[in-house]
Amino acid sequence: MDILIYAYIFFTGLFIGSFLNVLADRLSNNQTINGRSKCESCKHTLAWYDLFPIISFTLLKAKCRYCRASISWQYPMSELLTGVIFVLTYYLSSIQYIHPYVHIVHVLIAALLIVILFSDFRYQIIPDEIQVGLVVLSFVRFFLVEPNAGSEQLGMRILAGIVVMLPLLVIYMLTRGKGMGFGDVKFSFCIGLLLGIMRGGLALYISFIIGGIIGICLLSTKKSKLKTKIAFGPFLIIGLYIMLFFGDQVVSIVQRVYPF
Repeated sequence: MDILIYAYIFFTGLFIGSFLNVLADRLSNNQTINGRSKCESCKHTLAWYDLFPIISFTLLKAKCRYCRASISWQYPMSELLTGVIFVLTYYLSSIQYIHPYVHIVHVLIAALLIVILFSDFRYQIIPDEIQVGLVVLSFVRFFLVEPNAGSEQLGMRILAGIVVMLPLLVIYMLTRGKGMGFGDVKFSFCIGLLLGIMRGGLALYISFIIGGIIGICLLSTKKSKLKTKIAFGPFLIIGLYIMLFFGDQVVSIVQRVYPF
């Protein structure tokens, strides 16, 4: 039974991954999400049988049916990535939480994070629409995980978003947007709102550590320069995801190293 559930989640992720890919491109370029998909080269509207995840790409041999222009490998890879992330997210959620609605919320959060990943990696933009969706899902998750929470606990969670956001806001203001984009600042608020102060702060810390390591590797291999702008959103996503599902383990390690 579990195999069927995970197979369903994976194939659902393949189809949704195609949509998330389009969503990232259109929102980042201020385009409407309505309308049929088109070939990027000849602008021909694609038929429904051209849009089957992986299968259409394979049968067409990575070329447009109408103009024979090459189709980027980013499309099947993004579909596979979404399927895998959906399965992993559902699995990690199911071993930690009993409420099935929490699993659904976590998968939806993962979908929004995938859009942020694509958008920030390609265009260094984190669409506001996705941030709003993440805020809404953060509130939904909060009340599902803590059903007896009152206005005081909710206020503390909102305060957590502000506290976690402050370091990136300071960097943004001091560098006048050159050291940190404002989209990252807003995203860090979402992280604090979703995880709370301690876990949100640790997610931020993990993001800086991983980002620093990647930056040093890029500099050492001369693939980037000191002034090269690198999207920070993907590192924030990694930190968020780790603390969302491995938060207890990370907090336990930190408390052993720094007793408090």
